[in-house]
Amino acid sequence: MEEKERILISACLVGDNCRYDGKNNLSSKIDDLLEKYELVPFCPECEGGLKTPRTPSERQGDKVITKDGRNVTRQFEKGAELAWNICFYLKIKTAILKENSPSCGVHKIHDGSFTNKLVDGMGTTAELLKEKGINVISEEEIDTLLK
Repeated sequence: MEEKERILISACLVGDNCRYDGKNNLSSKIDDLLEKYELVPFCPECEGGLKTPRTPSERQGDKVITKDGRNVTRQFEKGAELAWNICFYLKIKTAILKENSPSCGVHKIHDGSFTNKLVDGMGTTAELLKEKGINVISEEEIDTLLK
C-alpha cells in the first residue's frame, strides 16, 4: 500500500473545538482530503500554551494582543515554531490553515482593532511556515489539492 502524503491542517478544520470561543470550523471537505492525504491536525494557539476558550487575539504589527490588552506574542510564536518542527520532522510540504486567524490566516487577518475588519496579511504560523518553504494554503483553497 502506497503511503499517503502528510498535510498539516488547522485542528479546528477537522472538528477539534479549539477556536478561541471553544467551537470549531469543521470543513465539509475533510472526508475528500482523507481519501488522498494523511492529515496531521495542529492548533498553534493551544500548543503555544493558550487555553480554550480564550480571549480573542489579533495581530498588531509584530505583536499579538488580546482584546483585553495582554501581549500573547510569545505563545503565538511558540505555536508557530512547534508547527514548523512537526513539518520538518514528518517531512510535510503543505499546510492547510484557517483563514483570518491571527495564527493561521494565509491571505487575510483581522486588522488589530477588534472591529471585525479584515486586511491583507498572514498569521504568525502561516508566515513562519511560508518562510520555511512550506506550501501554505487556506481552507478556501482545498479544492486545489483534490484535483
